[in-house]
Amino acid sequence: MAAVIPVVTKLSSRIIRILGCNPGPMTLQGTNTYILGTGKRRILLDTGEGNTPQYVNSLKAVLHNEGCTLSHIFLSHWHNDHVGGVKDVLDLINYTSDCEIWKHPRKEANGKISNEDIKINQFQDGQEFAVEGATLRIIHTPGHTTDHCVFLLLEENAIFSADCILGEGTAVFEDLHDYMNSLEIILGLQPTVVYPGHGNVVHHPQEKIQYYIEHRNEREMQILSTLRDNPCQIFTEMDLVRLIYRDTPEKMWRAAAYNVNHHLLKLLKEKRVKQIENMWQITDPCKM
Repeated sequence: MAAVIPVVTKLSSRIIRILGCNPGPMTLQGTNTYILGTGKRRILLDTGEGNTPQYVNSLKAVLHNEGCTLSHIFLSHWHNDHVGGVKDVLDLINYTSDCEIWKHPRKEANGKISNEDIKINQFQDGQEFAVEGATLRIIHTPGHTTDHCVFLLLEENAIFSADCILGEGTAVFEDLHDYMNSLEIILGLQPTVVYPGHGNVVHHPQEKIQYYIEHRNEREMQILSTLRDNPCQIFTEMDLVRLIYRDTPEKMWRAAAYNVNHHLLKLLKEKRVKQIENMWQITDPCKM
C-alpha cells in the first residue's frame, strides 16, 4: 500500500513539495509540485491542474511562511494536471514580468496552454537556471510526451522526473522508442534520488529505472517471440494481447493493447517488424 503523502512536505532545506490535491487513477494521490531554492525568489516546478482551491491555499501558505515569491515557473510537459494551474498561480502572486514561465516546445499543434495572454518561454536542452540555494539543469526527455523534461538539481544530484518515472507503478508514454532512450539518459546521470510527478520519493532510483527498462524489454521480447513463432501470420494488437497477457484480467486487455501498440511502433522504427494496414508481422516472414 502506498504511503500517504501530506499536502505540504519539506523534503530538504531547498525542496518543498506541495500536493496538487487532485487524486485520481492517473494522478495517484495527486500531482506533485515543488518549490525550489532557499532565498526570497524561488522556482515552482509544475502547477497542478487548476480550479483547486486547496492547492492554491497551500501554495499561498508556503510562500507566506517562507517569506518568498516566485521568479520562475517550470512546466515539465503539457498535460493539464501539470500546467492547468498556471493562471491560478499567477493570480495568487499578482503576476508581473518578474516571474517567467518556461516549457519545452511540443512538436504537435495540440497541447498548448490555453491562456494566450501568458508568455511561455522555451526551454533549451541543457539550459541551467540558478536561484539562491538551487541550480537546475533542463534535460529534454521525450517519450511520455514530445515536450517532456526532467530537472537535475545540481546541489543534490537529484532528478525531478515528472511523469517519466513515478513513485509507484509504471509510466505511460506516447513514444516508447523515445521513452526508452530517455530512461537511459536519466540512468546515466546516476541520480541519488528521484522526486516524481506522482507518488512518493524514489530512493535508490537506479534500481527503479533499471526495472522500468527491463520490464519493457521483457514485453518486447514476448511480442517478438510470438511474431517469430508465427512468421507467416499477421496479428492485430488484440491478437497479441490474447497470447501474451493470458494471466491478465480481460478488463485490462484494452490498456494492454495500447502498450503493445507502442512496442510495435518502436519495433517498426527499428525495422524489426512491418505493418500491413492495421496488422503486424515480423520483418522477415516465411517465403511463400
